[in-house]
Amino acid sequence: MPSLVASKLIAGGRGLAQALLRRAATVALDWDTRQKSRFEAVDSTGRAIGVFLARGTIVRGGDVLVAEDGSLVVVEALAQPVLVATAAKASQTATLDLARAAYHLGNRHVALEVRADRLVLEPDHVLAELLRRIGLDVVATSGAFEPEAGAYDAASAHGAAGAHDHDHRHGPGHPHDHDHDHDHDHDHDHDHAHGHGHDDRHGHGPDHDGAHDRHDHGHHPRKP
Repeated sequence: MPSLVASKLIAGGRGLAQALLRRAATVALDWDTRQKSRFEAVDSTGRAIGVFLARGTIVRGGDVLVAEDGSLVVVEALAQPVLVATAAKASQTATLDLARAAYHLGNRHVALEVRADRLVLEPDHVLAELLRRIGLDVVATSGAFEPEAGAYDAASAHGAAGAHDHDHRHGPGHPHDHDHDHDHDHDHDHDHAHGHGHDDRHGHGPDHDGAHDRHDHGHHPRKP
């Protein structure tokens, strides 16, 4: 049973004083753990932490976990085995080679860290051979791994979702309770063929010259 429960994450420790962060405990996590929203870990003081974040949240090095008792735990990206692919020094098409490699790895849904001069990925001998065929130099090493978030990072998704314009194109039957100020003072010259359920009489009195007698709606079959 964890001694601490953390259900809040402050990305990059944003807004927290540096002095406060320096005094905080730390927890080192590899990529396999940091891409999960539910996990347990042990911080630098030996406390067991149960982490329960929003589904889809990705934890990055430098993020801060906030425990229910208010204590802070700074996340460190644990060094792990990685492949680093760079363009060959003699290559005249370095940028193109890296772009082609990123394209092929993306087609395979590979977790990929993209830098200006390199691509970083988890060890895979098949992918390493693919990158060498493209013309890249591939080196096996160790380091922190921070791949692109893509569309699956909850934090990124929510940031994008909050900024979109409400250009709704409602399908049939969509409840339209928005205050769009449609200006309903327009003249009702439309033929209401949309199934809106309007009473076609519109409150017309006897002075309507019996116009509705000409609308043979077929509601009552004529008797012979």
